Amino acid sequence: MLLGVNIDHIATLRNARGGHEPDILTAVRICKDCDVASITTHLREDRRHIKDEDVELVRKFPRVRLNLEMAMTKEMQEIALRIRPHAVCIVPEKRQEVTTEGGLDVAGQIDWAIEFTKPLLEKNIEVSFFIDPDVHQISAVSKTGAPFIELHTGKYSNAYGTNEEEKAFQDLKGAAIFAQNFGLKVNAGHGLNYENVHRMHEIPYLQELNIGHSIISRAVFVGLEKAVKEMKALCENKQ
Repeated sequence: MLLGVNIDHIATLRNARGGHEPDILTAVRICKDCDVASITTHLREDRRHIKDEDVELVRKFPRVRLNLEMAMTKEMQEIALRIRPHAVCIVPEKRQEVTTEGGLDVAGQIDWAIEFTKPLLEKNIEVSFFIDPDVHQISAVSKTGAPFIELHTGKYSNAYGTNEEEKAFQDLKGAAIFAQNFGLKVNAGHGLNYENVHRMHEIPYLQELNIGHSIISRAVFVGLEKAVKEMKALCENKQ
């Protein structure tokens, strides 16, 4: 499996004091040197961590694949069409939430999802929808033309090590297989860490894991390069 590193919380730390430290592009360079598959940034509507200028700078960084997480709004669509990241992941968003709490309800807004996706695909921007492991949501995504889904792994991550772990994991695995039968490619992320990520290897043909908080948290103690390399090795099943 490939590893995409979410650098949002580098910006969270920077914004706590203002100024430029820690520097976003230094983080991008370190991740690039570790040969990660992509850099993920979530440009939230309230701009609480990543800013517009951060996205533009990352997009211009040589030989870095930018995955832009964003809400399904007209403003974000226009930003993506202007900046043209390599990929976008469409996520739900609530102003009061600490982090993304669940998957997007694509089925409940399928007409807008189709309309939203079409111009992005026309600009050769890869589109995925961040959804719960739910067959109705997967079926809805298959109607949009988007080639990818990203499965929300939060329920599994929260259940890891408890009696609920196996059911949560099997829900993920079953959803991934169901999506692949529709011809969709499958990524996953949210809450994955150095202890629970190993089970993702039990899901066939999983493409990429997008992981941020756990890597940045470990980097506080061991440095970003070591934290990224350790997670990359786990994703590649080299440990």
